Amino acid sequence: MQIPGYIDPVPVPRTAPSTDGRTDILGLSRTELRTALIAAGVPEAQARMRTAQVWGWVFNRGVTDFGAMANIAKDTRTLLEQHFVIDRPEVVTAQISEDGTRKWLLRTADAQEYEMVFIPDADRGTLCVSSQVGCTLTCRFCHTGTMKLVRNLTPAEIVGQVMLARDALGEWPSPTDGRLLTNIVMMGMGEPLYNFDNVKAALATVMDEEGIALSSDGSRCPHPVWYR
Repeated sequence: MQIPGYIDPVPVPRTAPSTDGRTDILGLSRTELRTALIAAGVPEAQARMRTAQVWGWVFNRGVTDFGAMANIAKDTRTLLEQHFVIDRPEVVTAQISEDGTRKWLLRTADAQEYEMVFIPDADRGTLCVSSQVGCTLTCRFCHTGTMKLVRNLTPAEIVGQVMLARDALGEWPSPTDGRLLTNIVMMGMGEPLYNFDNVKAALATVMDEEGIALSSDGSRCPHPVWYR
């Protein structure tokens, strides 16, 4: 059945845009990263250790430069630089209000723009993350509903929003307590359930216990991820 909206809500699958062919680590699960490292030339006997090292530098320390990964051999760091990238969205504009609310207009590598908002409160900080560029739904309360759907955001582009917000909030290395960003809601541009596979993959990375470690709900951890 056709879901109401401007166009079919399931765009043609696409790969993450890249200007040089390197793979964005933010779009990989730990299992996928291990496989990609082996394919890039990391000896299989080292792959598990290298995966843990890279994952820790990226998602515990927020490192974007392979040269800064001090516990990895120089030749391996060179190999990583040749095959991978640790990306962030391009920031078109960034605004901060008097109450600490932050709003970013972001741009993808293929020049599509989308938004992200951080809303602080007395006991939490909520990040509103986009899952699509545009939307097929026509909710009257939402300006995005006046736009057509351009495409789904990739897992790397979704995770990249969280990483960029943590950069801006000074949350590296990952704090054990006192986080500013405590909650994620999929309430930015787009309908997350129309981009389910990419959203699921991205949030699995965000919730990974060896990385950013946001919980899927508030029952086990005070740092939950919520779907709208």
